[in-house]
Amino acid sequence: MDINTAMTIAMEAGFDTVAEMDPKKLHFRHEVRDMCAACKAYGKRWTCPPACGEIDEMPERYHKFSNGIIFQTIVNYEDEFDYEGMSQAMRRQGKSIGRLIDLLSKIDEDIMLFGSDGCGNCEECTYPDNPCRFPDRAFPSMEATGLLVSDVCKDNDVKYYYGKNIVAFTGAFLFNTEIY
Repeated sequence: MDINTAMTIAMEAGFDTVAEMDPKKLHFRHEVRDMCAACKAYGKRWTCPPACGEIDEMPERYHKFSNGIIFQTIVNYEDEFDYEGMSQAMRRQGKSIGRLIDLLSKIDEDIMLFGSDGCGNCEECTYPDNPCRFPDRAFPSMEATGLLVSDVCKDNDVKYYYGKNIVAFTGAFLFNTEIY
């Protein structure tokens, strides 16, 4: 897949912002991963720590890709207590990621996806007793792999802070550029 095709696919999925990113600039941090321990999903989902892999394995797993796309859903809120707006935005990001998965599934390539939240495919995850029911639709968040989203944005010249009462839900996918 070339970068233009990847960017077109991400835009077709419905994201507000799409930009090229360099997987070699991904810095996996123990302190980011440690924050996951406070989450109610920690140790309860295949896409969350510790099931999504050890932090020291992440560079080998993700730096093998030659290119990437960072995508965002940008949302304006009435105020910081606009929980209905936040829920709608999260659903919108989830639907766009679902469309992205559908579009990427048509491409026969090794692609690694990062969401902006934990997996929501099942009401209750099968972890750790049974295999994932939807391994083709399950992916970790950037934070679960130890990535600080603001740094990923900064390192790839993508805006992270859009101002008061504006939130950007950020995700990414990695792939290898075909060389002809």
